[in-house]
Amino acid sequence: KVGWYNAVLQPAFHLPYPDDTLAFVVLSTPSMFDKALKPFVNKERLKIIRDPVDQCISHHLSRVQEKFPDQRVDVMFDYEMLPSRKPKFLAQTAAHVAGAAYYYQRKDVKLDPWGKKKIFGVCIHPRYGGWFAIRGLLLFPDIQVPFLEQPSPVDCVSTEEKRIELLEQFNFHWQDGRYRDIIEVKERYSEEQKAYFATPPAERFRLLGLSQ
Repeated sequence: KVGWYNAVLQPAFHLPYPDDTLAFVVLSTPSMFDKALKPFVNKERLKIIRDPVDQCISHHLSRVQEKFPDQRVDVMFDYEMLPSRKPKFLAQTAAHVAGAAYYYQRKDVKLDPWGKKKIFGVCIHPRYGGWFAIRGLLLFPDIQVPFLEQPSPVDCVSTEEKRIELLEQFNFHWQDGRYRDIIEVKERYSEEQKAYFATPPAERFRLLGLSQ
């Protein structure tokens, strides 16, 4: 429910919907690359003019909207910004309050070893670890769900030692991706997918056989 999200954030970040409004957080799993992105690129090759992943996600979420012709369905993407340069929604907070993935933050560590350093939090999924992404939010403004019970996200990095290791790796060594394997995962990105996301965005078109 939108109210779960708004309850943990300052008013500046609130979503402008009643508290009981139904919302879905959209995640992409490791198989998205082969099952969604590559077929999309092959089919829409000539129409891809911006980030191929963003365009692919947009395509699939607009198809979800089409499945509900009698409903208003608002879509927010993880990369969208407001005119104030704030993100339209805070993806990791949304995933946490929806019970989709646990958002580990500095406040989850009792004996904080970082002093005055800025430490960013990171979401970990109980099945995919860090090998997933939060892509968007689907909101149904006409559907109110006062009866919905809030699920807790799975606390899969439960020891203090592991949480410190996770935040250290994510903040200071994120390029090597070790933080993604902080727990035993059921599935991870393929080597091809790793190479794609490790490539600077401007050069990714070439990897997919696209001219920019």
